[in-house]
Amino acid sequence: MRKSKRERQELLQQTIRTTPFITDEELAEKFNVSIQTIRLDRLELSIPELRERIKSVAEKSLEDEVKSLPLDEVIGEIIDLELDEHAISILEIRREHVFSRNQIARGHHLFAQANSLAVALIDDELALTAKADIRFTRQVKQGERVVAKAKVVKLDKDKGRTVVEVNSYVAEEPVFSGEFVMYRSKQS
Repeated sequence: MRKSKRERQELLQQTIRTTPFITDEELAEKFNVSIQTIRLDRLELSIPELRERIKSVAEKSLEDEVKSLPLDEVIGEIIDLELDEHAISILEIRREHVFSRNQIARGHHLFAQANSLAVALIDDELALTAKADIRFTRQVKQGERVVAKAKVVKLDKDKGRTVVEVNSYVAEEPVFSGEFVMYRSKQS
């Protein structure tokens, strides 16, 4: 027997609260209704779509982890972070990131993504870029998605230095690489 709309919506809220990564398709199957019905219910209840729920959960967990700068100061969206080990961020290249004449991304945006990821990776309240050796290997165009992958290659807490290697890609093709020597306080 089908549940009333009110009952279904209450159960929908409970289900999404306990299982935030459940898809609309899975919900439709669970409640024996169409995907469109689930989407309309979510809309009425102001429940965001799966992608936004995932992003929200990730941001909440990262807020507790990133120590060296506020999360909103990171250029791009951090999707993976293990302090003093590795991190990944994604930057969608939009109109504001490119030269209007040729839709090529301005280099400082790619640098900023890599540099802020290197800073966010440091397990310390204080992290500053002491030195950077960077290379741009191909142009990035408007509409492309840049995935930056950072990893700590050397950690010397006694000297207060960490070396972070960052490589950025568009669809597996390298577009940027850099080695960042990061200053950190010696206490951590």
